[in-house]
Amino acid sequence: MGEGASSPTAAVFLDLDRTLVAGSSGFYWARAAMDAGVISRRRMARIVFQNLEFRLRGSTDEGTEKMREEISAMVAGRRQTDLSRMMPEVLAGVLPRLYPQMLKIAYGHQDAGRRVYIATASSQALADILSDILGFDGGIGQVSEVVDGRFTGRDADTFTYRDGKAERIGKLADAEGIDLSASWAYSDSESDLPMLRLVGHPVAVNPDRELERVAAEEGWEVLRFEQLGRKLMAFGALVLMGLVGTAGRTVVARRGGIPPASPRSRLPWRGR
Repeated sequence: MGEGASSPTAAVFLDLDRTLVAGSSGFYWARAAMDAGVISRRRMARIVFQNLEFRLRGSTDEGTEKMREEISAMVAGRRQTDLSRMMPEVLAGVLPRLYPQMLKIAYGHQDAGRRVYIATASSQALADILSDILGFDGGIGQVSEVVDGRFTGRDADTFTYRDGKAERIGKLADAEGIDLSASWAYSDSESDLPMLRLVGHPVAVNPDRELERVAAEEGWEVLRFEQLGRKLMAFGALVLMGLVGTAGRTVVARRGGIPPASPRSRLPWRGR
């Protein structure tokens, strides 16, 4: 480091989906696209299912690549202005889904003098505007090529996924004088292991099965905020208990015990 140069600073890199925000930000892009007539309701129904699966299991390389291809095909030839006009609806969906626990952690890092960045495979536009709204220091996202005001469907920079995300973070660190060995990274997904291993303080948030395994082996901190899976498990247990109870009453009735209630007796609004 040259004479008079400032010493490196630590930073914090936050994955977006299932880490900073519950579920997938892509779901809200899709909903805005459907409202704008860009995608069909049938396609939206598939995305709803994919979002539920993502919240329960996390991302996969196959699913990410498929979604990337579909988004590229969707935006190719469209005006940049048209997609920019979807942003208010996207934000209306994403902002209420932010984990307050992660915001508290992020602001604690800032108060300790560390820069905070969103690092996501979602769009650079969303990463930028969210970082501005939340008071973060910047965003790293997927950069789409634009020619004459229209999207080409191609990437204009390294795709921010797996090694690509780590590469983009490394470039930012070099440009901003960030000491990665003193920095933090937060993610839910095994696909972000390159990013997590790039820093001195990796943290698993709502980890998928593989990341949970690695975090346990490496002794990394683990945070859990996602409640959907637990709620569905509890709901499933209640349904199972109800089915078992119904089966038990049926068995008793068949053995000459208490007769099962008639359909009319189960309707509280009918007279006696």
